[in-house]
Amino acid sequence: MRIGLPSANTLQGGSLKALVVTALLSVFMFQLLRSVGLRAFSMASETYTSGTHSAAFVTCPNDTVAKDLARGIVEKKLAACVNIVPAITSVYEWQGKIEEDSEVLLMIKTRSSKVPALAEFVRSNHPYEVAEVISLPIDQGNPPYLKWIGDVVPE
Repeated sequence: MRIGLPSANTLQGGSLKALVVTALLSVFMFQLLRSVGLRAFSMASETYTSGTHSAAFVTCPNDTVAKDLARGIVEKKLAACVNIVPAITSVYEWQGKIEEDSEVLLMIKTRSSKVPALAEFVRSNHPYEVAEVISLPIDQGNPPYLKWIGDVVPE
């Protein structure tokens, strides 16, 4: 008894094509199936799905602007928590010149689905011509904390 795939000379032309197509589809569908499977497993076991939440970062010119933005973000349920990190120094290029400024950093914890609305809120309420709003997906963390973010910030 022989176990394994048949050799190419024993396959008909159509069978070989079907085998190749099946193999290629399996490779390309792996990521999609993995994502769907992780989401289904997460819902069934109440564990966290990587990337569901994000940490966003916004720089502000001073503490007053930072507090006003932070309060507005939390009040509008765009984030569960905003940390205000004082006294950072930013060195950057702006309009062809190297600049150095003291700033305040906002660390914002939210659902990834809320990042576009968060960015729009910051753009509409920030004094900078080009406000920094960047986000990174949260891969792992303390499950009760991540659950709390999801409980506070609606879909």
